[in-house]
Amino acid sequence: MDTMEAIKTRRSVRKVSDKEPSKELIEQILDAARRAPNHMNTEPWHFIVLTGEGRNKLGDVYGRLNQKNLENADQAALEAAYEKGVLSAKRSPVIIVVTVEPSDNPRAYEIEDIEAGAIAAQNLMLAAHALGLGTILRTGGAAYTEEAKEQFGVSEKGHIIGFVYLGYPAEGAVPKVPERKSVAEITEWVNA
Repeated sequence: MDTMEAIKTRRSVRKVSDKEPSKELIEQILDAARRAPNHMNTEPWHFIVLTGEGRNKLGDVYGRLNQKNLENADQAALEAAYEKGVLSAKRSPVIIVVTVEPSDNPRAYEIEDIEAGAIAAQNLMLAAHALGLGTILRTGGAAYTEEAKEQFGVSEKGHIIGFVYLGYPAEGAVPKVPERKSVAEITEWVNA
């Protein structure tokens, strides 16, 4: 698959099979991620690959956050909220936690390290798509919590870019291409 085709056809895949991609395939995808451009060559990214019971590390975060959001809950409700969190981390056989630790280079900007991490995540997802896998980048509240940063060894100044759920697409799980604004609608040409 060429680059333009991968960009045009990649979609967030919410349902994947239980079949776990091989370590070699995952390493190919991570190799693509580490090739993302980054200012000052800081390489600020780090990837944590969760498989099997390792996914419980994320499930634990989700479960504790679910419990934290309950008020005056009894023990049964607390246990159900926790279990729901654990199950949400098992929706794919592989989860890749993409993190960034900003460089201490005084000429580097933190925002550029964050952007580099996001580009690495995009490279990862495009490579996965080109290799026949489906992904979805999950962010939201959990990615930005102290609980998640602590669980995955991210420093106080570091960031979690997101959780990339990865697997072989389930039958019929790849969504259709959504309508996008035309290039003309989003582009301004300045010639003078």
